[in-house]
Amino acid sequence: MTTELHPATASAATAAVDAVVVGLVQGEDGPVLADGAADVAEAFDGRLPELLAAVGATGKADDVVKIPTAGAIAAPLLVAVGLGRPADGGIPGDRVRRASGAAARALAGSAHALSTLGALDLAAAGEGSVLGAYTFTEYRRSNGKAPLGRLYLDGDAAEIARAAAVAQAVVTTRDLVNTPPNDLYPATFAERAAALAADAGVEVEVLDEQALADGGYGGILGVGQGSTRPPRLVRLTWAGGDAPRAKVALVGKGITFDTGGISIKPAANMDHMTSDMGGAAAVVATTVLAAKLNLPVAVTATVPMAENMPSGASYRPGDVLRMYNGTTVEVLNTDAEGRLILADAIARAAEDSPDLLVEVSTLTGAQQVALGMRTAGVMGTDELRDRVAALGRQVGEDAWAMPLPDHLREGLDSRVADIANVTGNRWGGMLAAGIFLREFVPDGLEWAHIDIAGPSFHSGGPYGYTTKGGTGVPVRTLAALLQELADRP
Repeated sequence: MTTELHPATASAATAAVDAVVVGLVQGEDGPVLADGAADVAEAFDGRLPELLAAVGATGKADDVVKIPTAGAIAAPLLVAVGLGRPADGGIPGDRVRRASGAAARALAGSAHALSTLGALDLAAAGEGSVLGAYTFTEYRRSNGKAPLGRLYLDGDAAEIARAAAVAQAVVTTRDLVNTPPNDLYPATFAERAAALAADAGVEVEVLDEQALADGGYGGILGVGQGSTRPPRLVRLTWAGGDAPRAKVALVGKGITFDTGGISIKPAANMDHMTSDMGGAAAVVATTVLAAKLNLPVAVTATVPMAENMPSGASYRPGDVLRMYNGTTVEVLNTDAEGRLILADAIARAAEDSPDLLVEVSTLTGAQQVALGMRTAGVMGTDELRDRVAALGRQVGEDAWAMPLPDHLREGLDSRVADIANVTGNRWGGMLAAGIFLREFVPDGLEWAHIDIAGPSFHSGGPYGYTTKGGTGVPVRTLAALLQELADRP
């Protein structure tokens, strides 16, 4: 169940709902009501900040306090959520998104509520509420409290509908990432992607193992050959209407589970590798979103799917694979498998002559070492790389532009093939992976590689609008990029 967003038809003071959400800003002398709650403040005779402070409210970011309204307003419960200290220019959008998520999570079990946070940032309030309320309970015998059923926001109906669509795309991504790998493997992932696409009027093409062999997809086949569940390549195409303003290729890594293969991973936290298809989930959901929003941008997602398992049939360190574009790759580490399936997919996606290509993957542990668990590393051609990183920060999906130093290329020289899949040293692993992928991008094509190894999965407790498990990063970044292209004259 996903929280529904609807335009408000009554004021915050008079709405017949279970609860009303107001924002609090940290002031010098205590909490201060944020914009949007004037009628609620009036109903409490101006004493609301004083009452909230008396029960411990401070206005600190994401802090949630509930009080009964005792008939002062129509709703029986008031939820006050902190926004932190005001910044230059007001409250940043992601602060509104985080506060909305915290408030929505606190309202689990409620049928309907009204939020005044839309007065600060309507889209952020809508997205944050849906994402903060998210739960994944498909595999639980007892689901506990249902998430908030319906949230009313005061504002433009079209903007609220768009926020709901973007949030649903993130929810779809989270659901896919959170589905256990015994149920989500290449064939079933392909089926779910195809069903999502068909519902949105998106064209679907699925290549099975025989079609992959006939097509020369050596990277996808090599990585997937150790599993009893054969690989797939899924292509989703949204035509962008009669006059698309840009042609975009999206590529996403779809390793449905990664043991490391023969170069096996340590047992500790290997269960987190259920998220190794987070990039694929994100580009599938984004392509479907483009269709649902009817964006005048042609989008094709090329999604390689494989399970990296150790067996007597597995590919080995020392093997040489021939990629889709004819490049030969010496495998030095079977746990550097994502770049091998992506090489095939990038080469295939480039054949469509897109204006730009964006690839998303949970690619390297080195990303986590360099940037932590919440900041994606973005590489590629300078202009698009910087734009994608900036859009990520703008929508609250933290991202940082990283270089592709030419001197690291020599570390990928192979003894027997055109290139090796890893370098012989531990330094700059995130960058070396980006350099490897660059080998498969045609000259002159603008491209960006987003390494989401850390940001795609959250193993701790919930905060803001981020819940445990799949995060849905970077769907909102990709959506912002497509919207920007759609808004071009």
